[in-house]
Order: sequence, then structure tokens, then C-alpha cells
Amino acid sequence: MTPADAVDVAFAAQPREGFLPPPQRPHAALDRPLPIGWGQTNSQPTTVANMLRLLRVAPGMRVLDVGAGSGWTTALLAHLVGPRGQVHGVERVPELVRFGADNLAATGQPWARIVAAESGVFGLPALAPFDRILVSAEADALPQGLLDQLADGGLMVIPVGGTMQRVQRRGADIDVSEHGEYRFVPLL
Repeated sequence: MTPADAVDVAFAAQPREGFLPPPQRPHAALDRPLPIGWGQTNSQPTTVANMLRLLRVAPGMRVLDVGAGSGWTTALLAHLVGPRGQVHGVERVPELVRFGADNLAATGQPWARIVAAESGVFGLPALAPFDRILVSAEADALPQGLLDQLADGGLMVIPVGGTMQRVQRRGADIDVSEHGEYRFVPLL
């Protein structure tokens, strides 16, 4: 199965509707961001699919999901890594940590979790390194704290200054490629 096919299968297995507040569920099929409360959004499905395809997640990988929000991307990543992998979602809004964790729990994928982000810390450095890092919030520059958590050969997909970037670590070298313009809530 190609990475693109795997993403399509994950989308079918984890429908967006189950990760939205009840008033937004009738709009789940719309290809646009939807509000989930506390000034945050559930990203546009094509954006999420594009990011996951760039990330090239495979079974058994360890993945960090920064800006887990409603838990949808965490659940999609959990489907992609399967029970031999791990997905660690982090979210800074306490109410969304609970909402996202509840939504994720309903998917029956215990190899994935969502925890509260530590103030002033990007990601989960104590659990690094990660094979893949997905960032669903826009940075002004590549955060060194996240680069430090990326395993050798690992990939990170992150919007920086309005441009989607795929970052690959090769030993001490960091390769960055650009993949179109996107808008996200800010990474704080």
C-alpha cells in the first residue's frame, strides 16, 4: 500500500465527524477548517491529508503530534502506525486536552494518547527521539526544540511563516523542502 493509499484508509477508518463538537458535526464533510472552541479549529481535510502524505508515516513508528486539538490527527496517525507504533499528542488548551483525549479513547487505539503541553516547551523532549513529528500550528521559524526531538532519518511537517515545510534530519544535517502556502493558528 502506498503512503497516499494508507492516508485514504486512515481517513475512512477515523471519520472527522467524531472529532467535532456536536454543532459542527453536520459540517464534517465540508473541506474547510471548523471551529472546535477556545479559538482553535479542526483543520481542513485536504490540508490534513496533504500533511500526512508528506509525513510518510509507516507502521511501527513513534510519532509526535503537536497541536492535537480535537484528537483527529492523533487518531489518524495512530491508525497509520498501528498497534506496534506509538503516537504522543500534545495540546496547550486544557479543555481541548480533555476533549481530544476523550475523542481519541473512543477510537480504541491505546497506543496513542494526548497530554497537556508543558508551558514554554515544544513537544515532549523526555520521550524523544521521534521518527515523525506533525505540527498543526504555524511557527515563525523552525523551532529548535522540535528539531532536537527528531530522530536521525526522521521527518517533520510544519507550517512556517505561511509555507508548509517538510524537514528531514540526516545526522547533523537538516534538509527543508517547501510544499505550498497554508494558514494555521499560531504555535505558541
